[in-house]
Amino acid sequence: MGDEAEAEMSATGPDVVIVMGVSGSGKSTVAKGISTVMGWEFAEGDAFHSEANVAKMRNGQALTDEDRWPWLEAIGSWISAKEAAGESAVVTCSALRRAYRDLLRRGRPHVRFLHVTAPAELIRDRMEHRPGHYMPPSLLPSQIATLEPLGDDEPGISVTNEGTAAQVLDRALGALGLRKDTQA
Repeated sequence: MGDEAEAEMSATGPDVVIVMGVSGSGKSTVAKGISTVMGWEFAEGDAFHSEANVAKMRNGQALTDEDRWPWLEAIGSWISAKEAAGESAVVTCSALRRAYRDLLRRGRPHVRFLHVTAPAELIRDRMEHRPGHYMPPSLLPSQIATLEPLGDDEPGISVTNEGTAAQVLDRALGALGLRKDTQA
């Protein structure tokens, strides 16, 4: 993006990217990469969960919509604060259903989504080998069943999480129309 395009983006306000997808799809890795390259603040959506939600997931229980609404509202409040401050940011959130994404966008004009996709077998393998995460692989089928892909009228794009982390990040930055700063 040239200086003119950067000036245009800053004139239209901050950019808030919600990196979405099922657990284990690589949301955090991609979001942290975007944060590092762009110099944006990063928030891990899982950190907004209540202790009760974490306990349910740790015990292999899928969350209900009633469990998710306060969590989504907390993420939305964080996004609103970033927008009000004129700051670009990136946050992870499964955002599996359209209704969840609509809530996250409501009154937040600078939000767009990056859906990170991967084959279920690859995600399951990653979930089985990641240390210290409370989401068990047994909940993957319920997440896949709940997932509603981005609609044509939703602000966002999808990228596959196949390949190295660097390849996925390059693909994500390109799809979002962002650039890597290659200058020292």
